[in-house]
Amino acid sequence: MIKLYKILSLSLLVLMFASCNFTENIEVRPDGTGKFSLEVDGSGFMAMAGDKMGSELSGKKGTKAIDSTFSFKQIFEEKKDSIAKLSAEQQAALKKLENFVMKIKMNPEAKQLLFSMDTPFKSINDLDGVMESMGALKDLKGKSDKNSNPAAMMSSIGTDNSKLSFSYNGKNFSRKVIVLKDQIKKIAADSTGMAKMIFASSKYTLKYHFPKAVKSVSNPDAMFSADRKTITVEYPFTDYSENPEKLNLNVVFE
Repeated sequence: MIKLYKILSLSLLVLMFASCNFTENIEVRPDGTGKFSLEVDGSGFMAMAGDKMGSELSGKKGTKAIDSTFSFKQIFEEKKDSIAKLSAEQQAALKKLENFVMKIKMNPEAKQLLFSMDTPFKSINDLDGVMESMGALKDLKGKSDKNSNPAAMMSSIGTDNSKLSFSYNGKNFSRKVIVLKDQIKKIAADSTGMAKMIFASSKYTLKYHFPKAVKSVSNPDAMFSADRKTITVEYPFTDYSENPEKLNLNVVFE
């Protein structure tokens, strides 16, 4: 697991110090089940520091490409003693993430760095609170092991300033964010300084695929596939972090 920890430590640097493109994917099947994934493209970072990153991982120059897959359940099993000490609420949040699988692909020569987290769902409502649960990963990070806990390292992707929910009934689909009133000042504070500069050129894209053709979307900038079953909406990452309600979406099917 040591190499895995090192991979994720450097992946966290990508999230913190480089322009990245984030894509939130949802695929809904005819029976209402489906798959959710969050993808991060850190190729911009690799273009700047790919050789150095490869050397850090292998301890020598000319490292080979990396293609790694692991589950959060695997990490949680290793941290079960720490998890047992958390509150019932914290444990419930982590439980929501145990079916996530993380994939990392890195190729220094091709200047490629991609990683994704995906999970199946039985109902779209299973995704309610998923992004908030991501933030709960920080509860696994202790003072002595903050650099050796890959799950906790991913807590920066989550958000605890709003509540995200989804709905789908075959006729309509919605993505709804409600900003928590007590977090409004915190969002304003976080939207200034270094963080804003870091993510100024980053994008957050919603890409949703449905079993039926889409009749209309509340966002006029939405793009459609040829069969109108897939919609794509691109936002500046600062909208996701500073104005999450801008990503609210309502879809009506034909």
